[in-house]
Parts: sequence; structure tokens; C-alpha cells
Amino acid sequence: MSSVDVQELATRISENVERVIVGKTREVRLVLVALLCRGHVLIEDVPGVGKTVLAKAIARSIGCSFKRIQFTPDLLPSDVTGVSVYNQQTGRFEYRPGPIIAQIVLADEINRATPKTQSALLEAMEENQVTVDGVTYALPVPFIVLATENPIEYEGTFPLPEAQLDRFLIRLSLGYPSHRGEVEILDRQHYQHPLEQLRQVVTVEELVAAQEAVRHVQVDDLLKEYIVSLVEATRQHDEVYLGAGPRGSLALYNAARAWAAMQGRDYVIPDDVKELAEPTLAHRIIVNPAARMRNVDSRSIVQDVLARVPVPGSQPVRAAQPASPWARLPFHS
Repeated sequence: MSSVDVQELATRISENVERVIVGKTREVRLVLVALLCRGHVLIEDVPGVGKTVLAKAIARSIGCSFKRIQFTPDLLPSDVTGVSVYNQQTGRFEYRPGPIIAQIVLADEINRATPKTQSALLEAMEENQVTVDGVTYALPVPFIVLATENPIEYEGTFPLPEAQLDRFLIRLSLGYPSHRGEVEILDRQHYQHPLEQLRQVVTVEELVAAQEAVRHVQVDDLLKEYIVSLVEATRQHDEVYLGAGPRGSLALYNAARAWAAMQGRDYVIPDDVKELAEPTLAHRIIVNPAARMRNVDSRSIVQDVLARVPVPGSQPVRAAQPASPWARLPFHS
């Protein structure tokens, strides 16, 4: 694939982050998938489970510039993208970059900002650029947004519009740690937070090389058909108001390639697609109101779609035919 070993690089970052985040190996690796795909991550969960700590640990493990934006109801779009200021000495307007000009941006509690401020991220997340006063500025490479939100608390929050949700490659939830894991968290923070001792383990050049290597992972034509069939099935599902669009197909396609590279392969298998289907597609699906009243959610719809759409090359299971009683008798000519 490349001179860079994607599997070894991912293991290095994962082990370093797990010095801080206990018992969440899969979630950490899903964030690494987004890093390798140059995609963005929405970490959605209740307070106190480590959403912000995970984002900080990822940033510290990679030698990237890092900025944090604390989203609040009074945050303005210019507070995110930056502003042009008139310089009396030169007689010109000068651009003062906002916190969006960084390689890794933590958008903390993103759903607390107004829709107008949330929309300031749309151009940056899709086109890797921002436009201020008619002038466009390119964002650094790589550019990744790690956003967090609390889905339980509704007071003072503004739900993310579908157009912005669609720009996140992956949505994940951390969940509560296990009993043993929570005891380990207490032990690790007895004297100080382990995040304070976390060191960089990967350079920007290594990450960019790994991102390039992922692009060379091969996907069979049958698997491309399988990916598109899964996404189409979300649009045709009886309990779905709006299914995933073509951006969902691309997200699943690229994420499966990154997952395969992290397993040490230069080709994708159906299990890679199945593993990444829910994190890449569920947040793009709008469940119809009648299904929501029955507590049907988008994650269960993706699981239903996976069960319905046949895997390429698989054979349908046929019921075994009962053996003929004559088969036990000796044959006489």
C-alpha cells in the first residue's frame, strides 16, 4: 500500500489514547477511521463519559495544531471563522483567523450554538475552506472536526440540522464504563489526570502518509454494489422518512477502506462494510413520526437493513431435505 504501516500507526495512537480512555477500544478506533479518511466525528453521549477527553487525547497523540471552540448560545459566526480588522497603518483590512484555522478542532457542545453559528462550520467541513468578507481562506491539512453534544438535555440547545449531520463521517457514543473500568479510572486519577502526561506518538507527516495509503485500498465491484444496495435500502425502508444520500455511500466506502487498512489488509471484505454501516449511516436517517412513537431509532433500522440485504457471493440457506427411507436399504439390481 505504502511505505507507512497503517495498522502499526493506528495501534500506536490507539494504545496511547487508551492510557486515558478506559475500555473503549472500538470507539477510539472509529475516531481513527475518521482521521484516516479526513472525515469529521460527532461524539454524542450524556455528560461525564469522556467525550471531550477523547477528543483532547486524540489531538495530543498527533502532532497537529489544536483549537477548542466552546459553543454557547451567544457565540457568533465570526467567533468561529475569524474577522477582518482594519489596519490604520497599512490602510487595509487584515484577516484575524478564528479557532477554525487549525488541523484538529474540538467543537464542544456543538448543539448549544444557534443555527446561524452552526452553519459557519458547513463550508469548512465540506470544502476545507472558510470565506470571510468575500475572501476565501484554505484550511490546514489535515483538517478534522471532533464535535461533542449531549442528546439528553434539551433546554438551551438547538438540534443539528440534517445538512450538518450529513457532513459528519461518523457518529458514535461512548456509553458508561464497566464496573471494573470505572474503578480503574479512579486509580489512574488518584494523583493527577493521565491526560496531563500524554505525549505525541505520531507526526503530521506520518498521518498524511497513512491517509494516502488508505486511498490505495482495493474495493471489489461487488462490494461497491453491496454498499450502494445498503444505502438504497435505507431510502426504501417502511419506517424511514428520509434515508441516507450519496454522501452516506461515500462515507461507508471510505470508512471500510480505512478499517481494512487498520486490520493490515489492502482490500475490503464484507465484514468491514458491516462493521462501519451503523456509525456512518445511522445519523443520516430520519425515522418517520409513527415509527418514533414505537421507539424505533435509526440504529435499529441500519441493523434491519444489514439483515435484509444479501452479502455478495453468499448462498441462500436451504432447508435440509429429509432422507429417503429407501436410502438405508441395500440396493439389489
